[in-house]
Amino acid sequence: MTAEEGKAEEMSAAAAAASAPEGEGGVDIAPKKDGGVLKVIKKEGTGTESPMIGDKVTVHYTGWLLDGTKFDSSRDRKDKFSFDFGKGEVIKAWDIAVGTMKIGELCQITCKPEYAYGSAGSPPKIPPNATLIFEIELFEFKGKDLTDDEDGGIIRRIRKKGEGYSKPNEGALVEIEVEGWHGDRVFDKRELRFEVGEGENYDLPPGLDKALQKMEKLEECVIYLKPSYGFGSAGKQKFQIPSDAELRYEIKLKSFEKAKESWEMNTDEKLEQGSIAKEKGTQYFKEGKYKRATLQYKKIVSWLEHETGLSAEEELKAKNLRLAAHLNLAMCHLKLKEYSHVLENCNKALELDNSNEKGLFRRGEARLAVNDFELAREDFQKVLQLYPSNKAAKAQLMICHQKIREQHEREKKMYANMFQRLADKEAKPDSDIVHKEDTEMKDDKQNGVEEKTEVDVEA
Repeated sequence: MTAEEGKAEEMSAAAAAASAPEGEGGVDIAPKKDGGVLKVIKKEGTGTESPMIGDKVTVHYTGWLLDGTKFDSSRDRKDKFSFDFGKGEVIKAWDIAVGTMKIGELCQITCKPEYAYGSAGSPPKIPPNATLIFEIELFEFKGKDLTDDEDGGIIRRIRKKGEGYSKPNEGALVEIEVEGWHGDRVFDKRELRFEVGEGENYDLPPGLDKALQKMEKLEECVIYLKPSYGFGSAGKQKFQIPSDAELRYEIKLKSFEKAKESWEMNTDEKLEQGSIAKEKGTQYFKEGKYKRATLQYKKIVSWLEHETGLSAEEELKAKNLRLAAHLNLAMCHLKLKEYSHVLENCNKALELDNSNEKGLFRRGEARLAVNDFELAREDFQKVLQLYPSNKAAKAQLMICHQKIREQHEREKKMYANMFQRLADKEAKPDSDIVHKEDTEMKDDKQNGVEEKTEVDVEA
């Protein structure tokens, strides 16, 4: 905590401590307008936004009974309290009141038992049917991070909770209302119907495909995208979005139909959908949309990799689809310079066909790219043994030989320099001794001491 934050907290604490609980006063903020939650603002907050459903909220609070008995205080513990707003983690009165607050606001709420702990109370400090008074100060709220790495690239804030618990999956058919903002400018406002994972075809950034899979039917939310989940360094000329722009989208998920999961499809459906995914992936690859292509090829693998009980004909179709998927995934990852994934998919392809020309060649390319020249050479040599007319493999093999020679030359020089340094180091102490003896003899002469030979000593 900074000195300024500490000072602000002390002032807030002093204000809270100085205000005796009044009770039964303030504005009725209960949804039913039944006087169940009354609010008095003691210090105005800043900004225009209040917490939304799912936001992580941080507050200080103090609670009293109507007779003035304090039963709890985060300030006394000197430890702020955090909770997920609108998720039922606190009493009803809190979710109602905090949803009306701004950053820095300090308020007092009086809540009837039905909005607090009801007829049960919360023994031993809170008796049954108790009306309670709280001082609450709001310090921070922030949306939920939807990224796998929790890097803050996709933040969601729920304006209106949806229905049920089901959510769209990859390939689900969704109908949405979308409004895109860059700064204070609306650049996109449409109603769309498309499959999750295909948003890029409708000029939507990749982060929205990810966000849609977390939404419920009729949910309304705000999505904040960092550049890597938006339109990236390329921007979007169609919408006049510059490079590395942060974006905000407001989305309503009107309806959706989930795509069948793997376990819901029979073999015929998996083979049929696998062929469709292969065609989509190939089209994406031709358009240079390598990441979108990988998603299609990965579907094939997930559907067919562990499929059992196939007829001979089905087995052949499934094997051919899986082989094509792994080879194409390797090619996509080569384009994306994701060489570990290239190796992984080439190895999978070669498990299905150990003499596959493309599998061997692409694995060789990946190994060459990561300077694993010896193994790359083995791959290209095997390609030429099996397919002697492969000119590309001949060219790559020559590059491997050249790289290996250069590597040997570098190693030779390195070892030569190392041995020379060792030799110099070993010779250095002898020369130091000679130099020291010469210096000592000179000193002796200067001090009047005669230089003596071994003969002199014997005589």
